[in-house]
Amino acid sequence: MKLSLYALRNQNPIHFHRTIINRFYGTTSTTKQHKFQKRDWVFSRIAPLGSPDLSMVPVLDQWVKEGKQVAETELKWIIKRLNSYKRYKHALEVSHWMTDRRYFPLQPADVATRVNLMYKVKGLEEAEKYFNNISQILRRPEVYTALLNCYTNEKSVEKAEAMMQQLRDMGFAKGALCYNYMMNLYYKTGTWEKMDDLMNEMEQKGINCDEFTLTIRLTAYAAAGDSEGMDKIVAMMESDKHLILHSDTYSIVAEFYLKVGQVEKALELLSKLDSMILTREKSYRAFNSSLKLYAEAGKKEEVHRVWDLYKQKMRILNKGYISVMSSLTKFGDTEGVEKIFEEWESEALSYDFRVPDVLIRSYCRNGLLGKAKALMDKGMSKGGIPWVTTWCHLANGYIHEDLVPEAVEALKKAISICPPNYKPSKETLVTCVEYLEKHGNVDNAEDFVRSLETEHIFSPVFRDKLLRFIKEEKLQT
Repeated sequence: MKLSLYALRNQNPIHFHRTIINRFYGTTSTTKQHKFQKRDWVFSRIAPLGSPDLSMVPVLDQWVKEGKQVAETELKWIIKRLNSYKRYKHALEVSHWMTDRRYFPLQPADVATRVNLMYKVKGLEEAEKYFNNISQILRRPEVYTALLNCYTNEKSVEKAEAMMQQLRDMGFAKGALCYNYMMNLYYKTGTWEKMDDLMNEMEQKGINCDEFTLTIRLTAYAAAGDSEGMDKIVAMMESDKHLILHSDTYSIVAEFYLKVGQVEKALELLSKLDSMILTREKSYRAFNSSLKLYAEAGKKEEVHRVWDLYKQKMRILNKGYISVMSSLTKFGDTEGVEKIFEEWESEALSYDFRVPDVLIRSYCRNGLLGKAKALMDKGMSKGGIPWVTTWCHLANGYIHEDLVPEAVEALKKAISICPPNYKPSKETLVTCVEYLEKHGNVDNAEDFVRSLETEHIFSPVFRDKLLRFIKEEKLQT
């Protein structure tokens, strides 16, 4: 199985390993996926209904009412698919409907899935209640491991350790998965010495560390800036005959080396990644990773070399153009980014505003606000929809030109389309609030800050600092 480790690495690092482990051990085969999607089936009605407020039960009931069949394997695939889309409430509804309305008997794997869904939808207490009511015949290793996963996600060390011990006592701790969950818990809680104890236990029991076990330990060494520890894990990875290392692994490790300042070691791994791309693992993800990491290593000529190779080996999609343009911006090469953008325009691909967004950001950072505005207008005239980042880049550009009123308006537009927890630069926010306050709009400034809080733009701590700043200014007037 090819693993999407590098793409997953871009998520919050605290949750990275939990996510990759869940995906690796919980995915369905692409063969089944392709087979189900080829024909008319109930998922085609479920897929568009993304709102958590909508129930899937009436959709499923209507499907059956129309005299159409729904197989058990299809329902299980739908549950896993909805789970992968983070539509946990819908996945749980389908799981209950499968057993309550269609009377398909639960298997241990179904119970394990439901434990995890109960936790995600209703919380740990409800997941525990469900677990406690499961019949003994269904309490197989995967069910206990599912509850262990809930405890580790909750960072409940005491409960997790008790469950792990129970798995050992029952003879269920035979594979790497439960150890990986505990490794990830110890990583998140900073008790890294316990990670080595687990790895020693696995060795004594003859349980092979998998790619995830070693990557979690590697992450802890990287977080501690321990280059020798990283070297040790890399050596283990490359010498273990049971492991088949993928391009994602080399990308992750190279990134870690760059973060601890070991550029030469990172370049050695990137060289291995190059060989892998040329021989056995040609993929968009590998090329995009290579571009990004060579740029972070400060090797502009290597970025151009990989880009030329990329164009020879693959049909470049929007993501590829974004990757190379973003890489060139690290060198302040606005002219080079413009040339790549012209290539992209000539390909007439779908107008993905993330592509011009890269150039707009470069323009705004380099005092070329007029070019940024013109490119944004051009993109919108072609039917493109600016991203929240695009409006934030423009706000920064306005601020650098002392055009704060325009910056405030741009930031308001960003907020109107802002996804949860996206954070514009604090410098931009403070400048905009100062402008509103200094021009006699203290109430407007407070409303502006509260709107940012409502949209989860920043933490309550930063919100309080801004509001305190405004109140102090009020007292001085």
